[in-house]
Amino acid sequence: MALKKYKPMTAGTRWRIGNAYAEITTNKPEKSLLEPISSTGGRNAQGRRAMRYIGGGNKKHYRIIDFKRNKRDITAKVVSIEYDPNRTAFIALLEYTDGEKRYIIAPQGLQVGAAVVAGDAVAPEIGNALMMKNMPLGTMIHNIELQPGQGGKMARSAGSSAQLANKEEKYAVLKMPSGELRKVLINCYATVGVVSNGDHNLETAGKAGVNRWKGIRPRTRGVAMNPVDHPMGGGEGRASGGHPRSRTGKYAKGEKTRTRGKGSDKMIIQRRNGKKLSK
Repeated sequence: MALKKYKPMTAGTRWRIGNAYAEITTNKPEKSLLEPISSTGGRNAQGRRAMRYIGGGNKKHYRIIDFKRNKRDITAKVVSIEYDPNRTAFIALLEYTDGEKRYIIAPQGLQVGAAVVAGDAVAPEIGNALMMKNMPLGTMIHNIELQPGQGGKMARSAGSSAQLANKEEKYAVLKMPSGELRKVLINCYATVGVVSNGDHNLETAGKAGVNRWKGIRPRTRGVAMNPVDHPMGGGEGRASGGHPRSRTGKYAKGEKTRTRGKGSDKMIIQRRNGKKLSK
């Protein structure tokens, strides 16, 4: 992808680095694949504020994404690469030979006019979806299922991918974007390729208003509050606030938050910090 450096015409554009959207081919989404999505403003069903610092933002529609890729052995042509306001990755509009249209997460390098297909005996090429048992070792994949037929759950954000490191009798061993080594059932489907918009993490907002466009309101620091409002509040002058913690007193740094004996522990071979889990 290409980044766009703005000229310093204003204070907000001085440090702004945005997306040039060079891969995007149209700005009109497919109407049949849109759903209304309402903003809550952080309010619950009773109308009371349940989450702070949420509100405003631009209106948007939800794009219905095909995470399951369950239209098997039917070739589809890529009609367009589009922007999706609900995710960091770009999406691709597919038109199947029977006329049906679906959105998928666009992998890096997928071009308009290319043909993609999902099935058990398809070639492991960019945009194709197949079982991991039919992929060669070292393949970069995304939109990975955890249970067969469940739909892709892992490696769906911009620039992310997992690598097929090994195959066992029942499991495929994946090296995750975090560096973690974990096992996934080898009959699960995944899509070949790396997710598009890989330079998303290099973008710079440039001004606070960009967060307001996203529906994020200004956040008050805990140390700026009174003791009644936050554990880190109060003190004379500019007090540090003590050990970083949440509003409810939970430590923000250093405390382990993963549940002991979690069910997925047996699937993790090596954690992202390099520690191997004892079996």
